Amino acid sequence: MTVSHDSPPPLLSVEHVTKLFPDVVANDDVTLDVRAGEVLCLLGENGAGKTTLVDMLYGVYHPDDGAILFHGEPLQIKSPGEAIELGIGMVHQHFELVTPMSTLENIVIGTDDARWANLPAARKKLEGLCEQYDIHIDLDTEVGMLSVGEQQWVEILKALYTDVELLILDEPTAVLTPQGIQRLFQFLRELKKNGVGIVLVTHKLWEVAEISDRVAVLRKGKLIDIVNTAETDTDELVRLMVGRDVVLQIDKEPAVPGPVVLHVDNIAAPGRSHRGAIKDVTFELRQGEILGLAGVSGNGQSALFDVLVGVNPPTAGTIHIADVDTTHVSPKKIAAAGLSAVPSDRIHQGVMMDFSVQENLILGRHRSSAFVSRGILKRRAIREFAFTAIKDFEIKTPSPVHKIRLLSGGNMQKVILARELMGHPPRVLVVHQPTRGLDIGASEYVRRRLVAERDRGAGVLLISEDLDEVFNLCDRVIVIFGGTIIGAVDPADANYEEIGLLMAGISNDSNGGGGSSS
Repeated sequence: MTVSHDSPPPLLSVEHVTKLFPDVVANDDVTLDVRAGEVLCLLGENGAGKTTLVDMLYGVYHPDDGAILFHGEPLQIKSPGEAIELGIGMVHQHFELVTPMSTLENIVIGTDDARWANLPAARKKLEGLCEQYDIHIDLDTEVGMLSVGEQQWVEILKALYTDVELLILDEPTAVLTPQGIQRLFQFLRELKKNGVGIVLVTHKLWEVAEISDRVAVLRKGKLIDIVNTAETDTDELVRLMVGRDVVLQIDKEPAVPGPVVLHVDNIAAPGRSHRGAIKDVTFELRQGEILGLAGVSGNGQSALFDVLVGVNPPTAGTIHIADVDTTHVSPKKIAAAGLSAVPSDRIHQGVMMDFSVQENLILGRHRSSAFVSRGILKRRAIREFAFTAIKDFEIKTPSPVHKIRLLSGGNMQKVILARELMGHPPRVLVVHQPTRGLDIGASEYVRRRLVAERDRGAGVLLISEDLDEVFNLCDRVIVIFGGTIIGAVDPADANYEEIGLLMAGISNDSNGGGGSSS
């Protein structure tokens, strides 16, 4: 562990902290500190214990062993309210805002200034903070009317309003454009100058390199090492995270596109929320290519996925898989036409958690003659199919009859991929956030599979909010904003700034007008 002998005393210390859940050791004897005026990144794979650790700093959970010290004094933080009073603020990955209320009301709620008589003074303080940190938010707008990126600034203002000394951010860039990320990082640098300690939870290695002073790496609940950012590199951080070397850049041959296998023409459909509808969506996907659909969360990606797989019929427009009209047919007929799909929420949409691995592998084909005869399941055929899938897709499970809920997220995703790809190679493969929540090793595997499907001749539609993934995998990229396709870029020629402007609603031919950066 790298230690600087002339470093200032820590703002916060975690000493031998352990947190237990049933059957899981979330944090195991973790010791680290955070200094005033620094950014400490918590880095680790999914399930490494990062979020549990910061939740203990914020009073959501309480350590089963060990101690937390703030300004050298031992603390027993019983609730987030107590953490806020101490000067510890947190911006969660999933925002905790009351959408019908205004920005001002959301910020002061739960404080003494929530009383009507105190609102003018609260407004004045917030206007000063917005001016000091160059934050542009209308305090009177309903939070539900703000973009996802703007809602994040509301969460940050809530922390600033309570005179935060330690700010914790859990995956804060997941909902931001590249320009929004740079704006956030500039804000964090200003906080550092003012002596605020910052804990940044992330899995993006380039963010670690750009903004952090030190990096604490967790693996399976244990602290592996703390390193100075200037004295490490990506390869070392990956080895610390995973325990082995991982290829981050997927090598692939140039695409050889064939005929159109998916044609979407002027599709419109309601979304899962009032901001998520789509309108006039038109694009083509060709055989033997990966087409990326990039955009900030909440711009219609989920509505488009639902329409393509037949879960939600469109209100206008047409969809063709090759020469088959699948606009208003059932998911079963869409699958028969050659479309396979991997949803963004594998737990609630991709698998049946109480079913076994082998039962999940035959979902959708459980009535086919390959697996059933006269209403009785062919258990030997199912077991043989499962063993083949487990081997071919490198699924780590004790047995085919193991409950899928007991597998890691990466292995659940492999089960879904195996189910969608085995036995009936698809013409069209639609994948929505296929590596979200997966560790580096599992992400590498999934991305290689997508390239392999492209090379086999499938058309792959990759719906992703991860620009690294989009640039790494895609042969063409289209960008969705406000429920419509706003532009297209060639990833070989484009850069993050260009695609970020599109994600913010600034089209290629708009000469810089319109839209808002998130």
